[in-house]
Amino acid sequence: MTSLNCRGKLLDLSTPKIMGILNSTPDSFVASSRVQQQDELLRQAEKMLQAGASILDIGGVSTRPNAAQVPVEEELRRVIPAIELLHQHFPSAILSVDTFEPVVAEAAISAGASILNDISAWNINEELLKVVERHQNIPYILMHMQGIPQNMQQNPTYRDLLVDIMDFFIEKIGILKQKKIKDIVLDVGFGFGKTIDQNYNLLQNMHVFQTLGFPILAGVSRKSMIWKLLKTTPAAALNGTSVLHLVALQQGASILRVHDVAEAQEVITIWQQLRRV
Repeated sequence: MTSLNCRGKLLDLSTPKIMGILNSTPDSFVASSRVQQQDELLRQAEKMLQAGASILDIGGVSTRPNAAQVPVEEELRRVIPAIELLHQHFPSAILSVDTFEPVVAEAAISAGASILNDISAWNINEELLKVVERHQNIPYILMHMQGIPQNMQQNPTYRDLLVDIMDFFIEKIGILKQKKIKDIVLDVGFGFGKTIDQNYNLLQNMHVFQTLGFPILAGVSRKSMIWKLLKTTPAAALNGTSVLHLVALQQGASILRVHDVAEAQEVITIWQQLRRV
């Protein structure tokens, strides 16, 4: 699959695309991605779009390990006005909603979102699958996570990391195909129920999931697999992020989900030049 139909807007994935992260939360692990004021949100969105982002991903709940749960009403309050504002000011932009709550997903689509980014693979709330089924023109990002954010990093174990995740995708894709869902993006879920070693094993072998025939999204930006390894902080993890972005592209990633759009675009440009010579 080399393109996604985002409510009639065709996203060409023959070249890698960038998804810029906009968190309408007070507690995202990367401070620069937290945007709660309207003018700040518009400035950050415009900056990302000008720097090369093809998608803006808006989330109202932090999904870092041990993150506090947020009531649905609060998530709606954070997310829906942000999507409405972005859709009004940047009508041609492709907006993604990062949620596992069906009420939030439905409201976000009504507000202008054209991609559903679900970290839970509808395991937290099965009603989300009904939202996906109702909106055949909304691409669905299917992510692997072991556990939930509140417990996912408590001794994650696998019989065989790659086989277990492959089996997970095969099962979930089968269900989506039965529902006639065609535009699916796979996210192996770096940092979601994986140790540092497991994350790097997964990154080094991410190409195996290309056999499933769907685009792959890589979300490694400033994650603990970088800053814990380097004994630094998320704020100091940009250099490591760029290194992993290049590896992800070499491993078949079609979409990079990032905090730093301009730097990710530079990585894509260099990677494309390497492939040309």
